[in-house]
Amino acid sequence: MAQVTNGVGHVSPIFLDDMQIGDRYTSAEHALDEAQIIAFAAQFDPQPFHLDHDAAKSSMFGGLAASGWHTVAITMRLMVTSGLPVAGGIVGAGADVQWPRPTRPDDVLHVVSEIISIVPSKSRPDRGMVTTRNTTYNQRGEEVQVLTAKMVVPQRPV
Repeated sequence: MAQVTNGVGHVSPIFLDDMQIGDRYTSAEHALDEAQIIAFAAQFDPQPFHLDHDAAKSSMFGGLAASGWHTVAITMRLMVTSGLPVAGGIVGAGADVQWPRPTRPDDVLHVVSEIISIVPSKSRPDRGMVTTRNTTYNQRGEEVQVLTAKMVVPQRPV
């Protein structure tokens, strides 16, 4: 089982044949601040609890919270730039996302991606389907998001 921390150094791209169930990849970190939360929300998810302190205090969040879609976007960036080094890029084929707790201003996020399923394609021998559990943690080690994703991964070229 591979345990790789990509935030520290370069990791070569991996192919389907390199992967094993249980392999884990840890990304670099992303520090989130209030300005990022408000800017993302203003453009993509303009709800009061993402935009305004006072409105957020009286919401179910009890304070300013990042949009879940903002957390997804940060997770994707971390996976692409420093996390899961899939050859040819991360090509999604479907996903399930859960947000067990809000992402807050001043959270420092990182992602741990674990390979949970590998299915070589019967009709396309040059690729397969890999399912990963990508857990985004804050600086306290609390899960703020769990993204279970299916992706198309190429076999190593011959």
